[in-house]
Amino acid sequence: MGGMTSSDPTFPTRRAARAEAERRATAAIPLPDAEPGARRSTFEEPEPRDHRTSRVSLGERGAGSEASTRRSLRARPRVALGALLLRRRLAVAVAGIVVVAACAIAVGAAASGGSQDAAGPANAAGPDAMAVVQGPPAVPAEGLPVPTLAAAPAAATPCDNPAFTAALAAKDDGAAIAAAGGGAAFRDAVASGIAPCVSLSDPTHQWVVVNKQRPYDPVDWRPDDLVMPDGVRALEQSAMRSSAAKALTTLVRAADDAGAGEIGYLSAFRSYATQQETYAGRVAVGGVAAADRESARAGFSEHQSGLAVDIVPCRSSCGSLDDIAGSSQGAWVRDHAWEYGFIVRYVDGQESVSGYEPEAWHLRYIGPELAQAYHDGGYETLEAFFNLPAAPGY
Repeated sequence: MGGMTSSDPTFPTRRAARAEAERRATAAIPLPDAEPGARRSTFEEPEPRDHRTSRVSLGERGAGSEASTRRSLRARPRVALGALLLRRRLAVAVAGIVVVAACAIAVGAAASGGSQDAAGPANAAGPDAMAVVQGPPAVPAEGLPVPTLAAAPAAATPCDNPAFTAALAAKDDGAAIAAAGGGAAFRDAVASGIAPCVSLSDPTHQWVVVNKQRPYDPVDWRPDDLVMPDGVRALEQSAMRSSAAKALTTLVRAADDAGAGEIGYLSAFRSYATQQETYAGRVAVGGVAAADRESARAGFSEHQSGLAVDIVPCRSSCGSLDDIAGSSQGAWVRDHAWEYGFIVRYVDGQESVSGYEPEAWHLRYIGPELAQAYHDGGYETLEAFFNLPAAPGY
């Protein structure tokens, strides 16, 4: 520790030799003169001095001077290293500024468009010419060009087909549907809204939709081509529009030929006045709410169109409306009525859409083309078929 001496007999001799070497090295280093209280900048180079005048004997300076000299020797490398690092940092900063400036010039040159012709003045100066950064091109007097967006092609509409519009005007519904491309194409055009020339409120067409939200206009409208169906047993004198009457005759004969049995009907066309009496009788029996579920108010009944019929099963005599659902005639009608242009208008589970309780006896004529599209599409209401809002109430 502090009072211990080395057991090596050569230790004093080596120590003296090292001290002599340090003295000689110190004497060989030039020491700058500094004014009292003045501090030399670390960026200044030391002034040349006469080495002979700066050599100081360790013996003359004493022990304190020797220690001061050693501290000075240790400090000088740190000062030089600090100056070197600072110079390097300055060099890096300058290089960075040069790179940024070069990039700015390159970007400006690209933006100004190297679009000049290679034979132009800028290139004629040769490789030694200085690059000139140009701004954006001048706006022409007529203004900047406005981009034109191509409009999406409009959906094809049957209303642009002269054959279709001519058939509509002539009230030839079959020809109009054929011109539209068939029942499914006609339905798609109307339901999607691309056939505004087709009115679902015009009662002169077989595709008219009448419900609790869609009354007739005028409210007491009456068809002018009513006839009695040929060869069909009628329980009362109730006619139908000619196209529907012919279709019912064909349906009844087909059902009988298929062995389903005879089909008769109770009621077909009802005038506005007749429907007023029918509805009032239902109200008298069960009240307004009950009547609205099973009978239409005057001006809102499909029977007024001349395209609806209430059928009944017949053998030697005819049954009631309620008998049709469980009869062989009713089963055949459910499967085959669409083949003759009829649909069962009010089916089970659709009261919230159609507004009426199920009526297996109520057939509605819409024509064979539309009836096939209705059947093939699995529709259960005309509202859904033509994409119309539900009509549960008035």
